[in-house]
Amino acid sequence: MDFDQPPVVRVSAEDRLDPDDWPMTIPAVAQVVREGLDLAAGVTFLVGENGSGKSTLVEAIAVAYGLSPEGGSAQGQHATRSSESPLHGALRLQRGIGAGRWGFFLRAETMHGWYTYLEQNPRGPNAPPDSRFHEMSHGESFLDVLRTRFDSPGLYCLDEPEAALSFSSSLGLISVLDRVVREGGQVLCATHSPVLAAMPGATILEVGEWGLRRTTWAELELVQHWRRYLDDPQRYLRHVLD
Repeated sequence: MDFDQPPVVRVSAEDRLDPDDWPMTIPAVAQVVREGLDLAAGVTFLVGENGSGKSTLVEAIAVAYGLSPEGGSAQGQHATRSSESPLHGALRLQRGIGAGRWGFFLRAETMHGWYTYLEQNPRGPNAPPDSRFHEMSHGESFLDVLRTRFDSPGLYCLDEPEAALSFSSSLGLISVLDRVVREGGQVLCATHSPVLAAMPGATILEVGEWGLRRTTWAELELVQHWRRYLDDPQRYLRHVLD
């Protein structure tokens, strides 16, 4: 028996949602509910356009793992207004044998609310105090969270972390994810970033009207568009500017 497994080996669905209701109308979500999804050790990127379902899947897996839909660790249950899909209630996670149970959900759009939650619920007296995130820039606060919270074996879910990061900071994130994996962590990340998706050794799942498909960095539609745009920006801009 393999005792060296990642925190989540497989995602499946026991409860069936109405196929005519959102989010089952999203092809990628319907595919996961129908077929399940094996999660590799290391880093898995879900890459696709807005509305393709990548963030919906990451959110549902994070919540099914026991994390708050608004971000944070398994110990904190910060919540304001419920907006998550019902998908997490249908999912069942096959946990890895002997894997760590720690987890963290980093979500760009709700992080400021999580910072307020930390201020109102400080760590215990024996733990180091949290940084004053609200007094940092968006990118600086993200980098500090990466430095201080991505420090234990477990499942790390990230939803479009590049929204707060510059090019050089995105490279820094790749370094953090590499360290997390070497220390036994597992990462599931929804992204638009060709920089992040180029991480060596990562599994890439392209998300779109076809559902989910495994691919390579060079074959991603995202990468092909960026290459053509950088080669000739006017070719694209003349279609959107009068």
